[in-house]
Amino acid sequence: MAKLNRKEARRRRHRRVRGKVSGTAEIPRMSVRVTSKHLYVQFIDDEQGHTLAAASTVEPTFRESGQRADASGAATLGKLAAERALEKKISRVVFDRGGHKYHGRLKAIAEAAREAGLKF
Repeated sequence: MAKLNRKEARRRRHRRVRGKVSGTAEIPRMSVRVTSKHLYVQFIDDEQGHTLAAASTVEPTFRESGQRADASGAATLGKLAAERALEKKISRVVFDRGGHKYHGRLKAIAEAAREAGLKF
């Protein structure tokens, strides 16, 4: 069996996590996507296939804050995402790390969202 490269290994881990983690309208899935330049957070109802709320480092509200997509920017994004979720009456979520290690920017997003009022 051939050795997997990093991208294929992450995709395999993500498929494994997604087999166990699913969101509903009451408790949506908080999906986090990490790229080399940007971060994306979505709150997804998997039963309906709808995104209920979202936030990313690409949008103007984040850009105007002058932050970058590093650990401190990730914390800002986590807080912004949690505020948007709470506006939509979402207080509990299941966390989908997207096959990434719970570390660095991903951990900063999750901890900031918890501090802003989301329950995982």
